[in-house]
Amino acid sequence: MTPRSMTGFARARRAGECGEVVVTLKSVNHRALDLHIHAPAEFDAFEPALRNLIKSGISRGHVDVRIGFTPAPGARASALNRPLFEAYLAAVREAAEYGLKAEPDVQSALRITGMLAPNDDAEAPAELEALLLDAARDALEALKAFRAREGAAIVAQLKELNSAIRRDANAMAELRAPAVEFMRRRLDERLKELLNGVPVDPQRLAQEAALLADKSDIAEEIARLQLHANELDALFNKGGEIGKKLDFLLQEMNRETNTILSKTSGAGEAALQLTSYGLDVKANIERIREQGLNLE
Repeated sequence: MTPRSMTGFARARRAGECGEVVVTLKSVNHRALDLHIHAPAEFDAFEPALRNLIKSGISRGHVDVRIGFTPAPGARASALNRPLFEAYLAAVREAAEYGLKAEPDVQSALRITGMLAPNDDAEAPAELEALLLDAARDALEALKAFRAREGAAIVAQLKELNSAIRRDANAMAELRAPAVEFMRRRLDERLKELLNGVPVDPQRLAQEAALLADKSDIAEEIARLQLHANELDALFNKGGEIGKKLDFLLQEMNRETNTILSKTSGAGEAALQLTSYGLDVKANIERIREQGLNLE
């Protein structure tokens, strides 16, 4: 399954004898599932079922759920929200003080959310919960499809960045031998300077220089960086929820790159090229991390 983005938008509507329900879902990235439901009072009793439905299809992201309801004519007794209506009239009068042509529009006023409050003594129609959940289910499927499309586009970009990391790692592997040889020669010269003519076994001197140079070898770090890049591609191809695993792999790749840069800082001309490749790798790791934050 392709990794899904945590960013998405969807809307669905269902109509019945009691009226029309519109469910709008909007999601952005978040480390966990964070649901915020905005609904008229008559839907309060259905909120647990609605939450369970959404949780069944989404595991991460900040999700705003907005419920709109238009009752069928005569379907439910409603009362005018007098304080809200009086506030509307006061706002119209205040606007007129600025020289604006403002006249109260009853039809517009009645469409304001909460202007027609349901009669508290009347029970919600049994059909209303079914309409709500059907509309929510449709919106959820549309949101999942949206997030899947967004996720596929993000993963395609991440794979390109990972390919660049792999190319740079291969280039660093080719520079490894010249860097190690430079370090060996430099260490050999440095040891001779420190000994200052003190007689020493040439073979022992060569062994010590080789051991010191080996500590500056970056073969293992490059191999691990390449291995992590391969694991990253496997993670993208496997799909599903990859956010936490992605973060762990990127941390390991960044650690290996930092070690490569620290070990080769004095490797002569090769060090300049290794530093350039290493900085490019770190930049692409950061780009993957930033874009990966949007994946579920």
